[in-house]
Amino acid sequence: MGTRIVESADVSPDARIGDGSSVWHLAQVREGAVLGEGCVVGRGAYIGTGVRMGKNCKVQNYALVYEPARLADGVFIGPAVVLTNDTYPRAVNPDGSLKSAHDWEPVGVTIGTGAAIGARAVCVAPVTIGAWATVAAGAVVTKDVPAHALVAGVPARQIGWVGHAGQRLVPEGERLRCPASGRLYEIDNDTIREVEA
Repeated sequence: MGTRIVESADVSPDARIGDGSSVWHLAQVREGAVLGEGCVVGRGAYIGTGVRMGKNCKVQNYALVYEPARLADGVFIGPAVVLTNDTYPRAVNPDGSLKSAHDWEPVGVTIGTGAAIGARAVCVAPVTIGAWATVAAGAVVTKDVPAHALVAGVPARQIGWVGHAGQRLVPEGERLRCPASGRLYEIDNDTIREVEA
């Protein structure tokens, strides 16, 4: 199957790009980054040093995925999304000296299987986005998001649940149904789980 890395992309020879993956124009993939099979890195996107991505992830145009982010299989990162890595960002130390890489400890964003981060959303590390969750476009995530949760706003708050198809689930008695797939779910503690009809 092979990989496709366009000529204008800047991919470190120390990065590992999985079979069937594509890295598009002006994207940068830094040293030690690992992309699984079938990933797509869009135009102008940035994948930081040591970032780990599972299989079949999509990082859309101009998204910034800073280390040490961890993306499970099937994660969608929308256009211009930012995954931060500095809880207390400063350009200088308290004494006024320029801050170097040794003056702070990067922290990452962890995203579970199948989750989606909408266009221009910002995830402020350290946060975990649960499997199959959806972060709405423009949201600012400052705390962990449960699996299957739909969050929106600044700061992001949960406004519903989504199924595996990504559509908002609709109430059906005490359960929830996906209008796209017909799958049935029920609330289970801080998340939902699929149940038999």
